[in-house]
Amino acid sequence: MKLEKFYDKAYDWILDIGPKIVIGLIILLIGLWLIKILTTRLRVRMSARKVHSSLQPFFLSLSITSLYVLLIIFVMNIVGFELTIFTTIIGAFSVAAGLALSGTLQNFAGGVLILLLKPFEIDDSILAQGQDGKVTSIQIFYTVLLTADNKTVIIPNGKLFNEVIVNVTREGRRRLDLEIKLGYAVNVEQVKQVILDAIKDNPKILPDPGNRVGVSALEIDGIKFIVNVWVEPGDFLAVKLAMQEKIITDLAAAGAKLPGT
Repeated sequence: MKLEKFYDKAYDWILDIGPKIVIGLIILLIGLWLIKILTTRLRVRMSARKVHSSLQPFFLSLSITSLYVLLIIFVMNIVGFELTIFTTIIGAFSVAAGLALSGTLQNFAGGVLILLLKPFEIDDSILAQGQDGKVTSIQIFYTVLLTADNKTVIIPNGKLFNEVIVNVTREGRRRLDLEIKLGYAVNVEQVKQVILDAIKDNPKILPDPGNRVGVSALEIDGIKFIVNVWVEPGDFLAVKLAMQEKIITDLAAAGAKLPGT
């Protein structure tokens, strides 16, 4: 008698749950097939839109994982599982993980924005966070710079993106400004001609958009001359050192009275 009751209950359970399980399995298989197709199309679409190679794996992984989670939840709901506790656990875990990884998430968000908006690219020279160097790598969480004195600087993307970034490479040329202070006894035209000759003798100085030499200030203890020349970003430091040495040497050779002499 008990066995018959058990069979009856089992039969009723199968009639009640069985169709839901079958439908759930069918939807699961169809969903997995659709996710596979969507993944392939998403990969092709990102390549066609030239999404940065560092972002493609992340976006693919995030999309696939999200689709899998939604599919599983949908199937569980069809089969009849109670999802209230499951949803609460996921919510609590998400809050805890967000608090624990707030700094990391900020760096991640900064990295995504840098790769999407491209304020700078690899091989650009930038000034940021008190550092001056060439970008050698852009990762999701940090950016790597190589300074002129061969030091590797790693900057978290969260701080990098939220502060001022000066890209000295993007425009293709950079203005070099020099200031020279001389006494009032010097011949202004002679000094200007010596500087202009020094500019002509340096092949790394660009002719466009034009160079400028003039008196920038009259101070109590002397005259201040300003020199503006245009150079390639990679030649900035070399031209600066060469011009300073050349100008001082040529002024002394021309008989101009230099400070301290």
